[in-house]
Amino acid sequence: MKVLVAMSGGVDSSVAAARLIAAGHEVVGVTMKLWGGESDTGCCSVSDVDDARRVAQQRGIPHHVWNFGDEFDARVVEPYVDAHRRGDTPNPCIECNRHLKFDRLLHRAEAVGFDVVATGHHARVVALADGSLRLGRGRDAAKDQSYVLYVLGQAELARTLFPVGDMTKAEVRAEAEAMGLRTADKPDSQDVCFITSTGGRHAFLGRRIELRPGRIVDETGRDVGEVDAVELVTVGQRRGLGLAGGGGPRYAVEVDVPGATVRVGPASDLLSDTVVIDQLVWAGEPVAGRVGAQCSAHGELRPATVAPSDADAAVDDGGGGDGGVVVRFDEPHRRVAAGQSVVLYADGLVVGGGIARRTRGATPAGVSQFTD
Repeated sequence: MKVLVAMSGGVDSSVAAARLIAAGHEVVGVTMKLWGGESDTGCCSVSDVDDARRVAQQRGIPHHVWNFGDEFDARVVEPYVDAHRRGDTPNPCIECNRHLKFDRLLHRAEAVGFDVVATGHHARVVALADGSLRLGRGRDAAKDQSYVLYVLGQAELARTLFPVGDMTKAEVRAEAEAMGLRTADKPDSQDVCFITSTGGRHAFLGRRIELRPGRIVDETGRDVGEVDAVELVTVGQRRGLGLAGGGGPRYAVEVDVPGATVRVGPASDLLSDTVVIDQLVWAGEPVAGRVGAQCSAHGELRPATVAPSDADAAVDDGGGGDGGVVVRFDEPHRRVAAGQSVVLYADGLVVGGGIARRTRGATPAGVSQFTD
């Protein structure tokens, strides 16, 4: 089988390529050049490209660099900026998977004659009895990446391999070391590739949108402080608000960018038992009923029930329009920020997911928007 391996310059994709070579496949490595600006984190630095090329040389396979910079800017960077402009909390890594790694790359690979694409993600493709496919969690629970891959449908899963999905991270590193790969001890990439560790979000967004100071008010509407840039405040944030001590910790519970206002309150004000999600992606038929819901990349899987939403009651300002679904959690927990993904699981497999919609206000703990 002719396999194109997406090589990010990390240890996982290096071992993925080596395993496929050992299995007898015709393997070619490719590194996607996505971000052309300043980068000292993530997976788009010059050193990452060099590491990928050197590993390919070590294993005796061709290596190419494909430039998808324009698509990355349009599909990932600009939506990231727009989300902050609205006061939402985007997940650019998921959008990169959706539009670049498992759309643009897959189509280019098919066009030039590859059978499948392989990556170093910690996830698995599982075939069901009826022949359909599902995305499964990686064997290493601490490194599982199924959350950020929920956007893969049947067509994508059928043309994708995850060679390290059945390995722990320790096993990946041990195998890389045994083969003498230069990436064996390389630290994992943790950050958004276009946000530098020195300038952070403030510097990046400040060059693209006007960052405005905002008021901080308490639950009564009384002014209690100020923020330098309301666009950078995230629901659930505690640090960086500059609030005076005393009275217990307070968190950002609502962010009103047009009104340049952040409302703060105790942790209990963040509790909610529901979230409305839209921009839905289903692995098969749409799901209703009992699921497990995961609300962040390494978040806990929470028991929940899924049902169609009442769009008119839930939507604030044009948050999707497709009706979406309501996810009702068995127990209230910290509210999901608008713009974040909620991924739905059944029996350890991804059945669907979507993006949390901005609503007219928080659902108080123990009070449900869900109707039977």
